[in-house]
Amino acid sequence: MNMNYMNSSDPRLGTSWAARLMQTLGLALLGLLLTGCERPSPESVQSGYRGTGMVQVYNARLLEAKTDKNQPPFAIPSPGSDGPKASQAYKNVKVLGNLSVGEFNRLMVSMSSWVAPQEGCAYCHQLPNFADDSKYTKVVARRMIEMTRHINSDWKPHVAETGVTCYTCHRGQPVPSAVWFKSNPQPYGSNFMGDKAGQNTPSPVVNLSSLPNDPFTPFLLDDQKIRVNGPTALPSGNRQSIKQAEWTYGLMTHMSNALGVNCTYCHNTQSFQNWTNSPPQRTTAWHGIRMARDLNQAYMESLTDVFPEHRKGPTGDVAKLNCATCHQGAYKPLNGAPMVKDFPELLKPALVTTKVASK
Repeated sequence: MNMNYMNSSDPRLGTSWAARLMQTLGLALLGLLLTGCERPSPESVQSGYRGTGMVQVYNARLLEAKTDKNQPPFAIPSPGSDGPKASQAYKNVKVLGNLSVGEFNRLMVSMSSWVAPQEGCAYCHQLPNFADDSKYTKVVARRMIEMTRHINSDWKPHVAETGVTCYTCHRGQPVPSAVWFKSNPQPYGSNFMGDKAGQNTPSPVVNLSSLPNDPFTPFLLDDQKIRVNGPTALPSGNRQSIKQAEWTYGLMTHMSNALGVNCTYCHNTQSFQNWTNSPPQRTTAWHGIRMARDLNQAYMESLTDVFPEHRKGPTGDVAKLNCATCHQGAYKPLNGAPMVKDFPELLKPALVTTKVASK
């Protein structure tokens, strides 16, 4: 082979054969590198009969991050229920006095790590006087323990035997990352726009869409009907107009994001309103909506006078919970890790006694 020919430049091509070969190899190598940098393609999992659209779509990259975020904390082993009760050993124990001193101290240490790992006991207690109630955080924490017991004991249709602890919502933060306040209503003025009903004000709550940016007040605080189709014609008094339906869509968008699932996790696409063919998760979600409403009304709103002004929203209301407060992107909080199993103290005392007696 004539090597001079291989190394010579062809004026018509403008480059040598060797240079063209290097360019080709370089492009091939670049393509190989870019292939390794591509994001993984979403995966779909069929959850119902073919043709019904019952498919869940998962992004492996996002799923991995959510999995890391939803790891349960280490549970300190229980010291047992033997010994004097906390109400006998300590002053001003109003909620957990039925626990043994060992159980009480274990729960207090755990709560510090769940809620305020940096501040420790001083986040709620006016040290060195642990009996002092002057800090609002202690009053709130006591009420939150009562709320947690209420959830684990009275809302089993939603939490089942999995249950929750303070960590389910707080994840090592004094304030859970997902809470909500009432939106600041649009003031009426001379702009002749009327009531926007929170629409066209992009909010992450509704995926930056034009849907109403506060779907929580009507449904997770008030008891308005969650529906799109009305049972009768509009002039008959049915208020499920397009305006009301968009609030429902806003809530459904939030629930989908909060659980990291598609609409078909709870609904059958053959008929979204039909309960007969819906997956069982829809019933669980139905109870979850009512649980959130119950907790916001009975526990969070009752603390309005306890919280300082800097912890309140623009309209002066306290932080409230929604689906994302517990779920944080997982179909089950902490991916279904059993929480109350290691902390039966967070059940109501009567239920704890019943469980122990049945063993």
